[in-house]
Parts: sequence; structure tokens; C-alpha cells
Amino acid sequence: MPYGIPRRRLLLGAAALGAVGGCSAGASDGVGADGRVTVELWHGQADTARKALESLVAEFNRTHPSIRVDAGGGGVIADAMLQKVTAALAAGSYPDIAFIFGADLASIARSPRVVDLTAEMREGPTPWSSFWKPVRDAVTVNGRVRAAPALLDSLAVVYNRKLFREAGVPFPRDGWSWGEFADTARQLTDAGRGVFGTGWPGAGDEDTVWRLWPMVWDLGGEVVAQDGKHIGFADQGAEALETVARLVRDKSVYVDTTAGGEQMYQVFLGGRMAMVATGPWQLPDIIGADIDYGVVPLPTYSGRPVTISGPDTWTVFDNGSARSRAAVEFVRWMARPGQDVRWDIRAGSLPLTTATGSRAEWQRHSARTTGLDVFTDALRSARVRPVHAAYPQISQALGEAIVSVLLGQDSPAHAVRRCADKADAALRIPR
Repeated sequence: MPYGIPRRRLLLGAAALGAVGGCSAGASDGVGADGRVTVELWHGQADTARKALESLVAEFNRTHPSIRVDAGGGGVIADAMLQKVTAALAAGSYPDIAFIFGADLASIARSPRVVDLTAEMREGPTPWSSFWKPVRDAVTVNGRVRAAPALLDSLAVVYNRKLFREAGVPFPRDGWSWGEFADTARQLTDAGRGVFGTGWPGAGDEDTVWRLWPMVWDLGGEVVAQDGKHIGFADQGAEALETVARLVRDKSVYVDTTAGGEQMYQVFLGGRMAMVATGPWQLPDIIGADIDYGVVPLPTYSGRPVTISGPDTWTVFDNGSARSRAAVEFVRWMARPGQDVRWDIRAGSLPLTTATGSRAEWQRHSARTTGLDVFTDALRSARVRPVHAAYPQISQALGEAIVSVLLGQDSPAHAVRRCADKADAALRIPR
């Protein structure tokens, strides 16, 4: 994740996708004259996360003299990595490792060039059972482990304590309801001062969509119905969107139509938004803006805690046995607690494993970072989006529905019906 900028912002277009060449698939199996294997890593990280990764790569190269990881990055940020890798696979010139969002893994794993990591991860140096369940779920496709975990997050509500105090509104607490969230957003909205109760990305992209899934799950819905041919949230999606529609009617929600929600976060960082649903990657910017903030779990309809986690992956591609083995060695090394804890602290991730979370370094970091423990504790009730090849089409259809409600163009019930027509058609396509 490129922390310091919104996580899913799309910056680069087709010109950038074709600007950087890949490595030659299988050329000499990557083994140099000195017997050293070179591994090409496309990571798409920026700023602090890029520096953290480069430091770890340098350490790996020092301690593994028979392997050299080339962390060139791939020429695009992580948001554009799927398109970049898809084009590279079509051209037959692709990396050994790429940073792939968890929601995109099912699509990319359909390629025969993606290495099956089931044995390597389940029998690796880091016990499989020590990974958080959302991590295990996110890298598993049809019962097989198709990638190594890279980054982990969860969604919670960050709120501006100063705005709450000025409005005389009590701080939110664990177990609050979505009705209370909407009431609070209305009370904190002050049009005269340009203050909004909350915000919601309105570009129709995955940043718009993924924050609705905890509401759907809390209401008993699923992304895909049990028959595999229909969406599983026709009723629950409409009910969740009624909450969104209420925010719109109350004029308490800032709708950010730019990709990635950058403007929404800038409004919060500028002290003009009371609450925002976000992940731990945003905390460094919030702290840097000197916001007096607190963190509370997502509201609930049922009284049961539920949130979403969006783990991202290191996906390994087959460029010959020597390079594949070397690539696997690197991604397993990155997942070990000693490396994971440094990557998490500097890149804004949550610990991939309970073992990492128990390390003294993480405990110290968590203790001095307000609210970080809320995001970590939320992993116990976190779910992930299904690793399903049709998910991008479902997400696109739901994104359009959410935007139509946010802009007051459609009712929740009708918006979800239109979503169902498109998403169900995608689910019926043989894969």
C-alpha cells in the first residue's frame, strides 16, 4: 500500500503501463555466471513504504548471497499493478513477484503462470495457523494458496475529538449502532462552518464499495449467494444503502467523486469532518496533521462486531524453477515475524500473524499510536471479500449503485435491483 497517499488512487494510465519493460520469461532461468539467481519484484509502493521495502530487500540480499532481489518496482503504483501484470502476462514478459490487491487475486490466479504456494506457505517457517484468518482467506482460491500475504488492514471509524467537544456530542463507543452513527453525523454537521459529519468516496471504485460490505454482512447478507449464480445481498444491500441515503438526506456526508477518496481525507485532515471510516494506513497523516483523534469500531445493526479486512499479496510467477524457488524464499522471509514487524511499523500494515503482534517492537509501536489497537482487535471479527473471479464485476455494479444513492439519483431498492441485474449476469458466465 502506498501510505501517505490514498490506498486505491488510480494515478497512471495506459501510457504508463507500457512504459516499463519486464524481465524475459525463463531467460537462462535467471541464473547468472556467478550462480546467483536474480528475482524481479514489482511492488508499486511509494514514499515511506517504498523505503521500508527497499531496506528489507537490501538486508535479504546481504543474507542470501545466492539470490538477488531486484526491487525496481514495476513502474506503476500498486493501484495500477493488476493492469500492468495482466499486460505483461499477455506479452510473455512478466516479473517473478508482484504486489497484487487481495480483491484482484482470483482474476490473476487464473493464469497458469501463477505459482501454487500451498505447500510452501502451509509448511513454511511461519506456522500457517499463526496468520490471522482474514490473511489465510485472502490468499486462498478454491482451497489452494495462490499467493503469500503482504499487507493487512481493517476498517474502523476515526473521529475528531475537538469537533465532538465543540458540538457537545459524546464520543462514540464500542457497540454503537448505524442509527447512532447517522444521528451523530447529523449533529456534527455545520454547513455554516463547512463541517461535515462524515464522508464517503463517490467515484464508484473499490474504495466506494468495500466499506459497504461490513454493513451487508452484519445484516446477514453475502457477496455471492450459496448457489453461486446470484448476489447474496439483494435485501441487505438495500437496507445498508438506506443508511447511506439517510446521510444524504441529512446533508451530513461529504461525497468525494475523485478516485481514492483523496479529497475526503483532506477535508478530515483540515479539521472539517467529524468522522471517517478508514484503515491504519491513514494514521500517520492524521498524526502529522496534529488532529486530536480517537478510533472506535464500526457501528453495527445487530450488536455483533463486524468489519472488513483487505489483505494484499505477494503473487509469485513462474519464470523457471530457479527463479520460482528464489522468489518463494523471499516472500516467506518477508512473512517471518522479525521482518514482518519492521515492514508493518514503517508501511502502516497490521501484523500478519499473532506472533508478530506479540513482539515487543509491535507492542511499543501500538502503545504509542492512539487507536492502533482498535484496528488490530478488529481483526478478530474481520471478514474479507470473496476471492472470486467475478468479484470485479460485482464491485463495479455495486459501486454504480452506491454512487447513484450518494448523488440522490436513485432509491436504495432500485439501485440494488440494477446492481443485481449486472452482477448476476457476471456470475452466470462460466469460468
